[in-house]
Amino acid sequence: MVTGTKQLQNAMMVVIYTILGLAMIVTLVPFVWLVCATLKTPEIYFKYQFLPLGDGFLGIDWHNLTLANFHDLFFSNEFSFGRNILNSLFYSSCTAVLATLFSAMGGYALAKFEFRFQRLITWVVLSSLIVPGALLIAPGYQLLFNLHLLDTFSALILPAMAPAFGVFLFRQSMINSVPGDLMEAARVDGCGELRLFFTIILPIVRPMIGAFLLITFLGCWNNFIGPQIVLQTPEKFPLAVAIAQLKGLYSTNYGMLMAGTLVSIFPVLALFLLLQKEFIAGLTAGAVKG
Repeated sequence: MVTGTKQLQNAMMVVIYTILGLAMIVTLVPFVWLVCATLKTPEIYFKYQFLPLGDGFLGIDWHNLTLANFHDLFFSNEFSFGRNILNSLFYSSCTAVLATLFSAMGGYALAKFEFRFQRLITWVVLSSLIVPGALLIAPGYQLLFNLHLLDTFSALILPAMAPAFGVFLFRQSMINSVPGDLMEAARVDGCGELRLFFTIILPIVRPMIGAFLLITFLGCWNNFIGPQIVLQTPEKFPLAVAIAQLKGLYSTNYGMLMAGTLVSIFPVLALFLLLQKEFIAGLTAGAVKG
């Protein structure tokens, strides 16, 4: 009986790993195609699906592969791709840090303080989650115009500093993860509210901070509509807009376009590898109450 159970478990593990292996292959194929596309010249870009075939090592024509797409992307006088990367890093990093901080503050206030209109404010935050972002483009543009903030990074960062989704997310995390007895004990020992928040509350919700930081950074890094509406100076464009402008009016160097796309993946990939434990823990933080 025990032997039969072990054989069944082994068979199930083989099936599971086979399915996971197939899923991994399906997931990696687009990335492999992307890497191959960055190495092609315009003449052979549409001729071969992946790498050009030939008489070289592994049946590949290595002479038709080139790094000129990356060279032209960074060192051509026509593009300022390095500056666009710095713009995206500045915009995404500042927005992610500030949005995480102010969302945590707002969620902490709604979860652990009792004040007048607390329930009303909570319902306002919840109600704002169902408002489509596209409806806010016109009034948001008019507000930024009246404040003389157009064509500045402040116009992108300030509206995203306290998103309703982040405030509600941290509110739920504070309710489930932060015990009231711990807060009272800290106050009895003379801990001030700011010190209590930064030294006790934030470390407790660290998984949620990592998860929300990554989500916000990724959203800002891939933001395409907002910068096109707010910014007018090409030198201020983030990476997503700069990549879209690699498409020419009469012709497009698709190899360079794919090279720019590949470069744009690396910062997000590095951040995810750095915060993957916090990201997974933050996603599952509310699954078990305790």
